[in-house]
Amino acid sequence: MPAVPLSTIAHGRSGDKGNHANVAVIAYTDTGFAWLRDHLTAAAVAEYFAPLGPSRVERFEAANVRGLNFVLYGALAGGASRSLRTDTQGKTLAVALLRMPVDVPDDLVSR
Repeated sequence: MPAVPLSTIAHGRSGDKGNHANVAVIAYTDTGFAWLRDHLTAAAVAEYFAPLGPSRVERFEAANVRGLNFVLYGALAGGASRSLRTDTQGKTLAVALLRMPVDVPDDLVSR
């Protein structure tokens, strides 16, 4: 199967805490969450967002809501009151991550 956008198996939310971005990815199904736990690593997210220059990316699990939360440290170029970026609060980062192409098993893709 060709790669599909991450949004095929999950939805997300994002925001900020000063200069740090917070991106949550929540699977639609238990099977999707199992796939996320195994494949959507902090390293993969750090590589995807490398152009933003995060100093590090940390992942936290929220299994009770089938979610993974990523903190991208130093990714907002100073944060809302200091940055000249269009999205100074990281509100669009979840949408950006959900566009990430992923190779998932056929049974995770609704047809």
